[in-house]
Amino acid sequence: MPRYRIHRMKQSPREQFRWAAHTGGLATIKPKDYEAAEEGEAPTPYALWKQFQISGTPLHPGDVVETLADDAAPGPLQITKYIGFEAAQWYVPEAKPATAPVILEAENSGATSECESSR
Repeated sequence: MPRYRIHRMKQSPREQFRWAAHTGGLATIKPKDYEAAEEGEAPTPYALWKQFQISGTPLHPGDVVETLADDAAPGPLQITKYIGFEAAQWYVPEAKPATAPVILEAENSGATSECESSR
């Protein structure tokens, strides 16, 4: 049976999520807005949702369900929305491009500075 890890959305981002317009498609989520919580086993994410409803710790809109592989490696993410689950992914910032060293033209041309030529 599939195992899942729950990531609970923190309160401040939850308020923003609650009032944001509904969008479809892949949701990009930030790890700083979540806290890793409990794990559970269920045949489907919807069955897991039902288990948590019955246990008294329901999944709220904005909470994330992460499928775990047999070796506990992270798998696909699904975000809980008012209408069910939708695919999600963690936000990964772009790597900053490496800056090339700046070479001054005077150094390359062999020109002497004014101080050296006046001696």
